[in-house]
Amino acid sequence: MAGIVGVKYKIMPSSIETNLEKIKQEVTQFLESKDAKRIEITEEAVAFGLKSLIVFFQFDEELGTDHLEEPIKSIENVQSLQMIDIRKIA
Repeated sequence: MAGIVGVKYKIMPSSIETNLEKIKQEVTQFLESKDAKRIEITEEAVAFGLKSLIVFFQFDEELGTDHLEEPIKSIENVQSLQMIDIRKIA
């Protein structure tokens, strides 16, 4: 029986002018299409007005994370994506 995994990513936008709401919307739509649950996105100040997005979600561990990273990285104005936490929840 597969468990539930919680994953946290840090998404860095390409500039301070990047529309973070648009990125949040695209990330949420993508994760929902992959049956992710409890999607939470918060903003975190980095420096000089730049903010990153911290994305937390849960999904079935059998799915893995490889198929999630490239599509998120390819969202317009996403400069980088970094996994900052992963753990089995149930």
